[in-house]
This record gives sequence, C-alpha cells and structure tokens, in this order.
Amino acid sequence: MNRALQQLSEMYSKTSRLIIGLMSGTSLDGLDIALCRITGSGADTQAGLEHYETFGYSDDFKSDIRSIFSKQQADLQKVTLLNAVTANLHAEMILNALKKWNVKPSEVDCIASHGQTIYHSPKRLHGLSGYPDATLQIGDGDHIAVKTGIITISDFRQKHIAAGGEGAPLALYGDHILFSSKEENRVMLNIGGISNFTFLPMGGAAGTVCSDTGPGNTLTDALSKKYFNAPFDKDGGYAGKGRVIEPLLETMLLHPFFKESLPKTTGPELFNLQFIEDCRNAAGIDEVNPEDLVTTASLLTARSIAMGIKRALTVDSYSIYVSGGGCHNSFLMEKLRELFPNNKVKLTGELGFNPDAKEAILFALLANETICGSSLQTGGGPAVTMGKISLPT
Repeated sequence: MNRALQQLSEMYSKTSRLIIGLMSGTSLDGLDIALCRITGSGADTQAGLEHYETFGYSDDFKSDIRSIFSKQQADLQKVTLLNAVTANLHAEMILNALKKWNVKPSEVDCIASHGQTIYHSPKRLHGLSGYPDATLQIGDGDHIAVKTGIITISDFRQKHIAAGGEGAPLALYGDHILFSSKEENRVMLNIGGISNFTFLPMGGAAGTVCSDTGPGNTLTDALSKKYFNAPFDKDGGYAGKGRVIEPLLETMLLHPFFKESLPKTTGPELFNLQFIEDCRNAAGIDEVNPEDLVTTASLLTARSIAMGIKRALTVDSYSIYVSGGGCHNSFLMEKLRELFPNNKVKLTGELGFNPDAKEAILFALLANETICGSSLQTGGGPAVTMGKISLPT
C-alpha cells in the first residue's frame, strides 16, 4: 500500500489528531495558521489550540492577488501561476511556523487549507440562466502536500456547492460541533471581509441558520486604503471621527441583497468601492469627507448584521459571540451592542477560543470530519464531508 494511503488509514484509527488549519481571508492581511489537537469526531469532537500565528503577506504578493481578485475579467495566465505561487508560499509559512514551534512535520497528521478566494459567484449574484452557484479558491493542495510532506485537505467549498449549497458560509459545521449549548441560544458572528453568523438554538432545537449578512470589513478596508493609505480602519479610529451620511446609509440598505431570504452568500464582488460610488450617485451625494464615508460604511455593516440576525431568530433571549478582524474594531462593536441592547455581545474568547484563530480552527475541524467520514447533520446545510485529499508522494 502507498505509504501516504496507509497514513490516512492510521489517521482514521487515532483517538486524536494533530491538524493544521489555514485561513486566508478576503482582507489579504496574511495566512492564519492554527495547530490544533482534535479528539473524536462529530458531536463528540473536542478541539484544543496548541499554537497560532498570522504570517503577513508581502506588498508584492497582495498586489498580485488583487490583480485577479473579485474581477469578472482577469489575466488567466496570472490566475494559473498564482494557484501554484499561493500554495508554495503557504507551504513555506507552514514549515516556518512548525520550526518556530519546535514541531516536526512528521508529527502533523494533516493540513486543512482553505486557500485564497479569488471569486465568489452565487446564482443570486451572477443571475445567468443555465449557470450554477460557483466559487473559486487558489492555492493548490498538491503543491502544499509535496512541499511540506504532510497530507493536505483543501478546496472544501466545491462539495458544499455540489450538494446544493452556495459554498459558504462553512462556519456552520464547526460552530455546530464546538459551540452548541444546552444552556443558551447562541449566535456565532464572524466579521471578516464579509459578515456571517450561525444561530444555534439551545439544546439542539430546530431552527439552525447560517448565512452571510453583507459587508464586514471589506468596505472600510477599501476606503481606508483609498483615502488614508492604511490597510484597515484600526480600532475604528476613522469611523469614530466621522459622522454618518444618513441618505447614503439608507440608499445602501435599499440594495436587494438585504431583502433576500436567508441563507444567502455574498462577497467583495458586490460590496466594493463601486457599490459605494453607485449608492452615492443614487443618493445625489457629491463631495464627502472620507472619514464620514468610513463611519457610514461601518454603520452599514452593523445595521445589516442586525437585520440578518433579527430576521433569522425566533427567540428573544440569546448571546452573540464575535470573532474575526471586526471584533477588534471598538466603533463597530459599540454599534452592535447598541443594536442588541437586550442581548450580550461578547468575543469567542469567553468560550475558550481565540477570536482571530476561529476560522482556521473550523477548517481543521472540517478536515477531521473528512478523515473520519462524518456527514454532519446540522439542520442548516447539506450533510456532506468536504475537501480534496492531496498526498505528499
């Protein structure tokens, strides 16, 4: 038997597995690497975070990715080349992380690689007759497996689409495993480039929902780059100095996406600088203060999150646990607490999970389920195992 296939069989038989979870989001700030010890599978899963770090991307790499990211027309040669370049870069970062943590590659059971999304195209967005929901992530798993010598599971979103989903959000599966509670109704809110949430009814009752709500940090990141030469609005500093442009905010909230039924997905293909420009024109707004634009975009994030959650929930009492880069934006967190005055808004740290590492941990969980052959019944999405398995040899 091929040695790598034997390793797969042995991995299945283990009571616990050491799995690296990778996440690279649309904000392009870097690669999140989470080394997780995962015991069991399905509802009996327990996960511990042994090491975590974000490895930043160079300006040249960011520029390369942005040249093809969320663009209807892109250089096909560049897409092809960056599929390998991204994988090799991620592999180097993994090896550097393991060396730093004094962990041998041979000690790691597998890598769970999300890859780098370059285009997300659900039917609701492209509107093309005869074409399905689709999404594309680059960062080929074979390159990672060969360069690291570690079995790699990647390209998780395609199975979700094949089984009838939209390829996102996949947080549902990990949230269901780790955060379901017998004591409280929970909303697991992740604010990355796009905001999404999972509603977990207390005691496993019916009504689980997982959906995108709209922009997370994608609009404020884009505005910060354009007007302040900054990668993002650190701690909500720009938003805190501006004033909301009410006609612009109301025009933004009129976009049909916010009225569509749940669950739904979206991406920077919709929520980008052109979206802001179109809404400005529709509202008849010419000259604006850049800080006012950041304030208004931040409030759009908060308001659309609140609209989505309140539409989905049929209960009054629940706690909201926030993760992702947006949880460090004090302006945004303050607005969320104002919009949910009767509910607790906390960070996932209170549940023992680093809010920055949560998404990388969730992909490690998905890989664990694939190894164990589990098809999770969550009540909120297709019951499938996800990911393609790449062997190092």
